Amino acid sequence: MKYLLLLAFLPILVCAQQKSTTASEVDWLTDYDNAREIAKKNNTNILMYFTGSDWCSPCKALKKDLLETDQFKEVAKDYVLLYVDLPRKKERLSPEEFTQNKELLKQWNKKGVFPFISLVGSNEKEIASLSGYGSKSDVDRYMDFLRENRKL
Repeated sequence: MKYLLLLAFLPILVCAQQKSTTASEVDWLTDYDNAREIAKKNNTNILMYFTGSDWCSPCKALKKDLLETDQFKEVAKDYVLLYVDLPRKKERLSPEEFTQNKELLKQWNKKGVFPFISLVGSNEKEIASLSGYGSKSDVDRYMDFLRENRKL
């Protein structure tokens, strides 16, 4: 009987595992200097994603609706991804990472808008930025933005 139950739940477990694997395949960096070095080496733009992971509802929605999709995964290959989190619970980050992220906020997201994407060239000049997220209808706006600003 135990084996019959296991066989019944096996497809559910496999599907759940596949879904989480897709989202984790996108490799986000958290160190700006490392991202900058990789961007220079590969002549690629940095995609900085500013989020408040534990308090920003639109950030959470954007992550689910866009950043965890196969559609994003495909376009993300053209960028060096930098995750800039500014949580209210500061203990979620190391003191060094929190300090770095506050500095990045001052430099690249001066208005402190969340969610916010800043595209920075390997020469450390901002190419373009996009902010806000209201609903799934904004996903196309983000995808168009990312496709238009990638280096080919």
